[in-house]
Amino acid sequence: MALFFDQQWFDERLKATSRTRDDVAAALGLSRREVDEIWKDQREVTPNQVTMLARLLEAPAAEVVNRAGVATPMPAAPPAGDAALARRLDEIDVRLTRIERAIADLQSLVLATRQG
Repeated sequence: MALFFDQQWFDERLKATSRTRDDVAAALGLSRREVDEIWKDQREVTPNQVTMLARLLEAPAAEVVNRAGVATPMPAAPPAGDAALARRLDEIDVRLTRIERAIADLQSLVLATRQG
């Protein structure tokens, strides 16, 4: 297990999957600044974020945990019969997070135009 967040490994996985840290931010429902804090080992990764990173990086969750630093918890495995449902719920969670971020961005734009 890595003592600290393994930036090199995560950046290599992003490159291998043609993704960026902005993609990570969107998938995790975080700002780019918050993702950069994760990369600098200044922000811990939650079990749900481990699951999302594993899917995004096409890597096993255990590998993400091992590379994300000593304090990173392993997500609990759903019961075998519920695996498909859990996957679907995770996909819905990602989509909902993106929708919420888009709504927040739109609200910011509307407020900016009212103030301008």
